Amino acid sequence: MINNTLNLWFSVLFFNQISDLCTLANFNTITMHINLRKIQFLLLILVALSSISLVAQQKYTVSGYLTDESSGETLIGAYVYLSSDNSIGTVSNLYGFYSMTLDAGTYTINVSYVGYKSMSYEIDLSENLEFNVELSLEGITTEEIVVTDTRTDENVNDAKMGTVQMSVEKIKALPAFMGEVDILKTLQLLPGVQSVGEGNGGFYVRGGGPNQNLILLDDATVYNGGHLFGFFSVFNADAIKNTTLYKGGMPAEYGGRISSVLDISMKEGNKKKFQVDGGIGLISSRLTLQGPILKGKTSFLVSGRRTYILDLMQPYIDKTDLKGTNYYFYDLNAKINHTFSKKDRLYLSGYFGRDVFSFKSNDRGFNLEIPWGNATTSLRWNHLFTDKLFMNTTLLFNDYNFEFTGGQNEGEQNEFSFNLYSGIRDFSLKSDIDFYPTPKHKFKFGAHYTYHIFTPSITNFTSGDTDFEPVESKRYAHEAAIYLQDNFDLTDKIKVEMGLRGSFFQQVGPYDRIDKSEGSLDTIRYENLEPVKSYGGLEPRINVRYKLDNSSSIKASVAKTNQYVHLVSSSASTLPTDVWVPSSDIVRPQTGIQYAIGYFKNFKENNYEGSVELFYRDINNIADYADDYVPELGENIEDNFAFGYGKAYGAEFFLKKNFGKFNGWLGYTYTKTENIFDGSLENVANPDLTIDNGEAFVTNYDRPHDVSVALNYQLNEKWQFGGIFVYASDKPYTPAIGTFTNSTGSPGIIYGKRNSARIRDYHRLDFSATFTPKPNKTKGLISTFNFSAFNVYARKNLFFIFFDTEQPTDESVKITPIGISLVPTIIPSVTWNFKF
Repeated sequence: MINNTLNLWFSVLFFNQISDLCTLANFNTITMHINLRKIQFLLLILVALSSISLVAQQKYTVSGYLTDESSGETLIGAYVYLSSDNSIGTVSNLYGFYSMTLDAGTYTINVSYVGYKSMSYEIDLSENLEFNVELSLEGITTEEIVVTDTRTDENVNDAKMGTVQMSVEKIKALPAFMGEVDILKTLQLLPGVQSVGEGNGGFYVRGGGPNQNLILLDDATVYNGGHLFGFFSVFNADAIKNTTLYKGGMPAEYGGRISSVLDISMKEGNKKKFQVDGGIGLISSRLTLQGPILKGKTSFLVSGRRTYILDLMQPYIDKTDLKGTNYYFYDLNAKINHTFSKKDRLYLSGYFGRDVFSFKSNDRGFNLEIPWGNATTSLRWNHLFTDKLFMNTTLLFNDYNFEFTGGQNEGEQNEFSFNLYSGIRDFSLKSDIDFYPTPKHKFKFGAHYTYHIFTPSITNFTSGDTDFEPVESKRYAHEAAIYLQDNFDLTDKIKVEMGLRGSFFQQVGPYDRIDKSEGSLDTIRYENLEPVKSYGGLEPRINVRYKLDNSSSIKASVAKTNQYVHLVSSSASTLPTDVWVPSSDIVRPQTGIQYAIGYFKNFKENNYEGSVELFYRDINNIADYADDYVPELGENIEDNFAFGYGKAYGAEFFLKKNFGKFNGWLGYTYTKTENIFDGSLENVANPDLTIDNGEAFVTNYDRPHDVSVALNYQLNEKWQFGGIFVYASDKPYTPAIGTFTNSTGSPGIIYGKRNSARIRDYHRLDFSATFTPKPNKTKGLISTFNFSAFNVYARKNLFFIFFDTEQPTDESVKITPIGISLVPTIIPSVTWNFKF
């Protein structure tokens, strides 16, 4: 009783300290302080309730860590429950920790994780018990279990909606482009998650844009998830342990985006033996080293990947006008962790990835360099205050930058050079606490803080002997949040997950703003850390499950979210004008609210599971460039933004076979999205700025019908086959409707209404076969050979359309639309994967 009371009093004191820190940080603390006090009041109530309940019956706690027997890797989302009543149980957290408090007595507990042997243990709970469990793989039968990663009845029993947890083993079983296993491409096969097509690294969730997805790698934000202009993701599957996608109803611990959350966890490294994994393919190779430094206490992982297809082609490229042209990307993941004691663990992880594209036209004397990439670092400390109170505190750094450099070589008639740079850098601190008072209650609460440094653009231009001074326009901001969430069983049929998040954002100096009000052009100067503009708000979330019977349930969710950073893109310019900008005195935060309801049903002892989900989303304060925007040196880019609102709605149908040699899933999504920029929202810089005269238009990722089929077949111990079929209805684009003569006498294009025409339907079939020869027991080598074919029937799917203008003598200008297909043919590949 004393321990539980102290646990909650610690939580109250924790939020008191956060409140004081907010005050010291010079935040606009009125709303923040009130919200903190409300949460403190709720925690005080929990103290009283916890004390009263513990008086009535003596209770004890069984807790510990769940790990893989062979590697020591912690198991995320494994189930621990009573054999006498499987509704009484818990799930291991992101670090493999579980806790369950029960009345004194003798129990048989079951521990299960799909792909591993389920275990049963008898425990005598006459005192608090530390009980760590190691699970072993099921052997060859796990090759047949390639669809389910969680308890098989979770589809019906859990309150979460639109949540998908996916292991790397499942992802590796599916066909991959050029043999490169891709997490993001696999997620796009799920209902509600769409891709625009090849050459686009973004993914679109329930009508939201790619900038509205929060992507986390070991808690660090990844601002750009794509390599090779979107053909591959930045996540090397050999270094990844677990992937969780929240399509809607995201828990209160997540914030900062209004569409979805993709939470990716890196492996910790084998704690028991040294291990080498790798793969050699046609376009790239990978190598991963992992093992113990101090056996059972300290382990490490280093994983690298690089492409080289154009490196191999250099002897041929050097014989052409394109000598010096090249492209490659590389990734480096690293992690080290140490267990100090039963109560303290430390993790240090990092990621660095880079794309480098060089283009040279020697005949024309023109060159172009486009490097871009992400870097992240996470330092995490786990501390166990008691067997019920688990804390994780994290220091984070992340950096994303994009550079665009080019020009005409020296000595050419029209010598010039230019450089454009944009990026975003974050420094963050967060602390999250899990509290397990009873098996039917789990609380989580915490606080997050981030200091943002935005570089929307740095521009430098030289023409002949004239140098234009570089223009730099950095922005600085604080972002903070506190949250409290509770998962509990209201009755045997009703389960609730609810949370409340309070968020705060403040743009600060140094910052210069040109005051255009009432004809003034005065410059307003904000000094270091001086507040420019502040925003904040409450974000309630709730998921409810009503269980109809043991195999079916109805679920509903509502989630309100705020987004304070914006990725603004232009469809009217050919220059790289995608930039991250903060909310400011001109740019207001995006807000979204999503409603969802669904029916979930399992069949034939959970071998089949199905679901139907309906959703509706309202979005406000969407930022976009005005029509015909062209970037200029020295401008405040926010002055060219138009602001609007939108909505998205649709339905998702999902059917999945979990077990057996033949398994897979079928998904269908209907989605409709549209935006309106009618000038009705506040716009300080340009009050009357609209798009398409304020009429509604569909977004460029509006594809009403989306079908995906993913299948696997385990023929025997040596051969496994996989297939993917995808279909997406026509993609919108803005058509050309006429021409005009510009100031140079050349024809220019007049465009019609935004996204008022559509490209033809997209569909594609992929196939893979994996051969696993008999392992070499002498050398300890395990090999697999993966043979895959991308775009089997060579469908010429269009990536985009551009308009060619031609003006024959004494005739009017002719406009010819030309469709560009990036992958117009079948692409076979073979990859050798090895492990020893």
